[in-house]
Amino acid sequence: MSVPAPPLLEVRHVAKRFASNEALAGVSLRLQQGEVLAVIGENGAGKSTLMRILAGVETPTSGELRIDGRPVVFHGVLEALAAGVALIHQELNLAENLDVAANVFLGREPRKRGGWIDQEAIYRGARRCLDQIGLDVDPRVLVGSLPIGQQQLVEIAKALSTNARVLIMDEPTSSLSQRETERLFEVVRELRTRGVSIVYISHRLSEVKQLADRVTVLRDGRLAGELDRREITHDAMVRLMVGRDVSQFYHRVAHRPGATALDVVRLRTPAHPHREVSLSVAEGEIVGLAGLVGAGRSELLTTLFGVSPATGGALRCGALARPPRNPREAIAAGMALAPEDRRRTGLMLAMSACRNLAVANLRRNQRWGFVRTRQVRALCVEMTSQLRIKTAGDAGPVRYLSGGNQQKVVLGKWLATDPRVLLLDEPTRGIDVGAKEEIYAAMHELAGRGMAILFASSEMEEILGLSDRVLVMRDGQIAGELPRERLSEEAVMQLATGSLGATDVPLDRATSTLSEGER
Repeated sequence: MSVPAPPLLEVRHVAKRFASNEALAGVSLRLQQGEVLAVIGENGAGKSTLMRILAGVETPTSGELRIDGRPVVFHGVLEALAAGVALIHQELNLAENLDVAANVFLGREPRKRGGWIDQEAIYRGARRCLDQIGLDVDPRVLVGSLPIGQQQLVEIAKALSTNARVLIMDEPTSSLSQRETERLFEVVRELRTRGVSIVYISHRLSEVKQLADRVTVLRDGRLAGELDRREITHDAMVRLMVGRDVSQFYHRVAHRPGATALDVVRLRTPAHPHREVSLSVAEGEIVGLAGLVGAGRSELLTTLFGVSPATGGALRCGALARPPRNPREAIAAGMALAPEDRRRTGLMLAMSACRNLAVANLRRNQRWGFVRTRQVRALCVEMTSQLRIKTAGDAGPVRYLSGGNQQKVVLGKWLATDPRVLLLDEPTRGIDVGAKEEIYAAMHELAGRGMAILFASSEMEEILGLSDRVLVMRDGQIAGELPRERLSEEAVMQLATGSLGATDVPLDRATSTLSEGER
């Protein structure tokens, strides 16, 4: 009787402590050759810590790792790579000023006699790795000139150049378009057929359902359960992640719109200077901005907030009777913007959650140029309680918070300015199920208090579940409007792709109320 082969990678009762914080408590998992294993869980569940241990970034406090049945101890990333384990980070780790080939072999360049770098060998090797994943780009082109989807594939080529047998992908589609995501899925399936094993981490459960052979669920640093292929459903995954049934994820709340809070007519953005946008958002209303990647949603929001000043058109918000020339004017008019990339443009990562919460409101919390510490502290306590932000102490840098808590800090920072109009760009990108629910509940509560909310999202469920109305953008302009009673995925996609004309959808609520003279 033959003895079954041991798993390619096995984790046995691994624990990890950081001072008094227990990040992992006796977690075990196994990965077979040519298998896609999804590891899911809410932010703070321990996924990132476990992946850093597998990749040699961290060493476990206790427990054991095994490769091909043999115990291994990684004291660094190079030792993990030598064993065939490579981590592809959510935040791409590429040098944009170098070409593709240089990135693929960065730090491992083949050498000629005398120690000189063998450029031709680098280009040949890079071409082989790119061919493995079907990426048809010149190895000599600068990485910074490639779209984000192709950069993601360069990261995979870089990992394959190390002869990796295990690829750990951390939120690989968080910044990809639908087409780029589909291409990545093709690459993952091809790698699986060639015997490469994938550990796939994602908050997008629909992706997990498509790709995973098995699912391992972590909750509060512990193993919450496992699902094999036939057991993988959205409800089963959510139940294990949050420890309870979530029968209705989007709780529909009816909002009663009030007076117009934001009125825009024929606005032209720098990104689409020959396109015009007209819209209005009422007090107590949640309006969704839908559209394909590149439709102009983010550019519209940054123009409304004065980050990229408008090239034409009219706007009214509070006392402001024209498009803002900078964010300071927008804030003074009662607007706030939570940007798409919270780590790059929404937070000061080295500072505490309290300082981040207070930074947009310092003018109100100072006297004679000195910050009123007591008022700032009271503000932080209020926002932390209101949004249920879990911090790492008063002085802990916000970079160490989970994605969901970071997003709530960004939201709290702007709520502290008491805005009339809240602009949200991808408000739940890269956060877990539980944190999403809390963000949604906060949006409904704010709308119930009379705040006008305009939000852009790439998640169709989010657009359909939260919006009182949806404005669909295409090529830098609004292609049409869908009221609540006519909302459907098909209707949104018809407008987004141009298969249904804007004249087929009523636009009366999107039309500005500005008079001809004011326009």
